[in-house]
Amino acid sequence: MSTPASEPTARFRKSRTRSRNINPSPPLRVSNLNPHQYDLRPACASLICPECKTSVPITGVRAKIQKLVPHDTGTVHKDASIRCKNSNRRVTVDVAYEVWQRLLEQGGVEAAGCHSARQHYKPILAPAKPVTKITPAPVNAPDALTAYREHLKKCRASSAAGRCGGTHRCADGARLAALYEQLWRTQSHRDREHTKEARVNALLTRHRAARSRAANSDEWAKHQEATTNAKTVTAKRSGTLIEEANNTCRTRLADAASERGPLLPLKTLRVGV
Repeated sequence: MSTPASEPTARFRKSRTRSRNINPSPPLRVSNLNPHQYDLRPACASLICPECKTSVPITGVRAKIQKLVPHDTGTVHKDASIRCKNSNRRVTVDVAYEVWQRLLEQGGVEAAGCHSARQHYKPILAPAKPVTKITPAPVNAPDALTAYREHLKKCRASSAAGRCGGTHRCADGARLAALYEQLWRTQSHRDREHTKEARVNALLTRHRAARSRAANSDEWAKHQEATTNAKTVTAKRSGTLIEEANNTCRTRLADAASERGPLLPLKTLRVGV
């Protein structure tokens, strides 16, 4: 018994063909199609076949006669091999390449302008809780235990679903219980660390105070020395020796105009010529 032959499927579409067959149908004018339904680039000239609605290459774009390559209506190697009626149909390219590009650009702008102008608003965030109503997190085991007990009292008195009751704890109750357990386990370690920090801070404070007192003492000593030493104070002033002599207590000699100078005659002296 002979094996039945499998049904042929759609063949691959060639970009060029040497067939001289010409479809007797009237030529297909490119100007009657929309700009997005054909491609005039020389490397991949093609158009959408009006019969089978598939992309078909155009052969002989630079020749005298342009026509569609022979093609099937279905998908290659999937659908049945049914030849399209527009195979080898002549094509009249009556649109210049530059004009086609300009039409494509205008069509893109128009398509962009057709988009909806609907505004998509972002969801409004809930307002933040005031600082005065924010409960600080417990930092030690007694505070955590107090917060846990207050939560149990309020949660059991409420009518919210999933409230604390018996051995069941809500999310907040479980969080506070875990926080209390963690603080209780680490309380001794944190106490030791706080004691060490307090001791170090006390030592630093005493050291800084001692350095400050020593610096103040040195500064006051410098000022006192500069104040008590008269020669140092008046070194840059003129007449230092005279001021020191004026400030010195001496007994005034008789027949002397001054207690500092030599004995000067007080009587009139007449010199003859």
